[in-house]
Amino acid sequence: MSEVPLFIPVRQGRLSASLRLFRTAAGEKTAVAFTSPLRLVKVLGSDQQWVRLSEPALRGMLRDLDVMGVVVDPAGAMTRPAEGAA
Repeated sequence: MSEVPLFIPVRQGRLSASLRLFRTAAGEKTAVAFTSPLRLVKVLGSDQQWVRLSEPALRGMLRDLDVMGVVVDPAGAMTRPAEGAA
């Protein structure tokens, strides 16, 4: 696992932020991560909020969620967040 910081899209609530989850083309829940804020903005737009995390920290947050994995620097179109995703 990499110790390189990743930029992770989040949803900002009133009191805290939560990971933004997506679905793969096959319909499985996944997390996405970007290697730079610029790459995140190119895919998700400048209004997307993000946090900086290491890969081990992100995987630890996903451990108990039904998430298939992490896609780093996705370039394609994103689908709606998973239903009920935090």
